[in-house]
Amino acid sequence: MRMTTVSSASPGLSEAQRKNRLFGPLPDVSAEAGYADDHPKRVGFFTDTSVCIGCKACEVACKEWNTLPMDDADGTLDAIGLSGMSYDNTGMLGANSWRHVAFIEQSRTVDLPMPGVGLPGARRETPDPDIDVREPDSLAKAQASVLNAEALAEFDPQTGHSADREIRWLMSSDVCKHCTHAGCLDVCPTGALFRTEFGTVVVQQDICNGCGYCVPSCPYGVIDQRKGDGRVFKCTMCYDRLTDGLMPACATACPTQSIQFGDLDELQARADARLATLQAQGVESARLYGRDENDGVGGNGAFFLLLDEPEVYGLPPDPVVTTRDLPAMWKAAGAAAAMIVGVAVSAVFGSRR
Repeated sequence: MRMTTVSSASPGLSEAQRKNRLFGPLPDVSAEAGYADDHPKRVGFFTDTSVCIGCKACEVACKEWNTLPMDDADGTLDAIGLSGMSYDNTGMLGANSWRHVAFIEQSRTVDLPMPGVGLPGARRETPDPDIDVREPDSLAKAQASVLNAEALAEFDPQTGHSADREIRWLMSSDVCKHCTHAGCLDVCPTGALFRTEFGTVVVQQDICNGCGYCVPSCPYGVIDQRKGDGRVFKCTMCYDRLTDGLMPACATACPTQSIQFGDLDELQARADARLATLQAQGVESARLYGRDENDGVGGNGAFFLLLDEPEVYGLPPDPVVTTRDLPAMWKAAGAAAAMIVGVAVSAVFGSRR
């Protein structure tokens, strides 16, 4: 499936402003960045969280290939960072962790109609010893309720039982989204952030001056400054490997193909088919995140299949590129400046009279 051919101009802009492309779908982000027509196809990540096992092989591969320092969730270097609260000791994406596998444990109480006293099927004492008060049908239903897989359909495919609780683990490998409209790239004053010929967004650390403008401009909170350094760092989608025809280290190391890398158009078609399969199997909570080209960032180069609401994974439900309203803001500022000049001129001529 090919990406929909649409006008690259923002739908909210007038005909006279068609060159302002700060939000909305873009059919070719590399051409928009100035690359020739023969540039490579846009690539990306499709992360299928339904098959993520939380092994963190992607985290390790990312750190090893990019020689990232060890740190804890607070950014402290050379610290193991065991939180004691979860298997997730990375905590979040940061300047030293460009891949982060989140561990989300969910549980709910289940009413199991088991006998309150005694073993299943045992006789209860009654005034009349000739009366058998066993309830074989109820006991069978109780035992079946524990083993019945249909009761777990809404928690499929990662779930289990523990006493009177249903438990499931949601695991998701998060990464920079390589947005179609990247706010970090738009606000960078030095050109340290640039769009590659593959459509990805990369930071050049030797040009970064540490101004930090890009940090609050990211709607996902991905890009981060390294403590004691000041420069910003984030996933490059292994740009050095791409130029040599290799896959990113994280996708290469993933043992379950939860992280899939390739042509973005093909990944989107694959994701659509996977979503349809899960929903047909009764996993109604499955959804795609970052797949919609009409969302607030024009779609992502790294998108996800989730099994719950985005907020559960720490993702914003409706991300919007922070530079989207710049044309309207400048227009309003220009109108305000013109009004101030008009008032000042009126005051000067009025005082002369």
